Amino acid sequence: MTSAVWLEIEPALLPSRIQMAFTLASHVLLVPLGVALPTLTLLMEGIGLARKDGTALRIARRWSVVMAVQFAVGAVTGTILSFEFGILWPRMMGRFGSAFGLGFAIEGLAFFLEAIFIGIYLYGWNRLRPRTHFLLGLVLPPAGLLGAFGVLAANAWMNTPAGITFQGANVSDVDVMAALFTRALGYEFWHFMIAIYMTAGFVVASIYAVAWLRGRRDHYQRLAFAVPFTVAALLTPVQLVVGDLSARAIAEDQPAKFAAVEITWQTRDHNPEVIGGLLDDSGTVHFGISVPALDSVLVGYSPGTVIQGLTSFPTNSRPSTVEANIAHLAFDVMVGLGSAGAALAAWHLWVLVRRRRLSESRWFYRLAALAGAGSYVAVEAGWITTEVGRQPWIVYGMMRVSEAVTSAPAAFVWSMLATLVAIYVLIAFFFIALLLRLAARWRQEDLRESATPEVGVPYGPRPRTFSA
Repeated sequence: MTSAVWLEIEPALLPSRIQMAFTLASHVLLVPLGVALPTLTLLMEGIGLARKDGTALRIARRWSVVMAVQFAVGAVTGTILSFEFGILWPRMMGRFGSAFGLGFAIEGLAFFLEAIFIGIYLYGWNRLRPRTHFLLGLVLPPAGLLGAFGVLAANAWMNTPAGITFQGANVSDVDVMAALFTRALGYEFWHFMIAIYMTAGFVVASIYAVAWLRGRRDHYQRLAFAVPFTVAALLTPVQLVVGDLSARAIAEDQPAKFAAVEITWQTRDHNPEVIGGLLDDSGTVHFGISVPALDSVLVGYSPGTVIQGLTSFPTNSRPSTVEANIAHLAFDVMVGLGSAGAALAAWHLWVLVRRRRLSESRWFYRLAALAGAGSYVAVEAGWITTEVGRQPWIVYGMMRVSEAVTSAPAAFVWSMLATLVAIYVLIAFFFIALLLRLAARWRQEDLRESATPEVGVPYGPRPRTFSA
């Protein structure tokens, strides 16, 4: 059936899709810092302990405060997102919840573990021995990875469902390991985890790149820039390889999604790689730059590799032309920004290796200041590619989105969406205001060159210092 017919049958479909897209797009902004900032913080603390560098410890202490505040906000948006699956997509949860819910059960356990140790870590400054404080903090990175694994396992199951046995139309048995470790998990997990560590590194470093451009170039600013940016730069070439492998795996596991991403209309060999462009309902691509045979070469290492086109799939089992264009443009944005980040990372590593120091180019720091926002855009584009490219399926090949949506009145879902937008705007306002307040307070301390004690939440305990 066409989208218009489905909207007539399921009037809540459109607002449900918009609401899910909005909450997913909002929550994913918090994931990079939520998962990767603990690692960067511990790395900075380790540098401080190893070198007896009080500046590094001050940076780590401040990052730990941001980490705690960000975790609290992420807990709110993540909880809302979890409830939405049951409210907006009850038919999917009713049929597949025993398999799909496994990942979220793991994520819940990881959340509580992370919450406990973030509290210990934040309040442990100057209350625990330095070595004990650092060792207890080492629980945080694997807890974040475990939580991300749970969510990605659930998403991967939607893309390549496995581990379920049917009795009639109902799921009668679930193979836990097969349902958790589906084919898509291998490439989704590594591609996304590297992406969020890169994003966290570029985002944190971008703040200090702005400080450099404003003339603050002391040891504090340079160290706070160098560590996260170098971590992100080192991960960039790995991500290029993993991303290439992921795209090739999608061509095999979800050929309709791959056809949409590449806006390939007819099945053929020597398939071109189209950069930009829009596909119309007749299969013509407008405004795109076509590189002959490159797509076939990238997928199968040969121009003769056959790529399935959208027309090889039934109309009601493939993305619409609009959805294909959205997935394609999002993919191009992700790849384009990733390539730009790789070039910037190569510049940084070249200067670092050849000259044993950071770059002094203002253009480098201008681009580094933009890298944080660019990384977030790339992450959002990646999720759009994944979710829109899977349409019309909510569980690939098993249940369409229109079959899973709530039967509640559309007016109810629209009202819920409006309420959520208002709540998220308030959360964003107070979150940003708090971060700006923290930054202003810390900047004043640095200007006074003092170590004013910071007591309690949200400012955290005073910094640990070393005697000469």
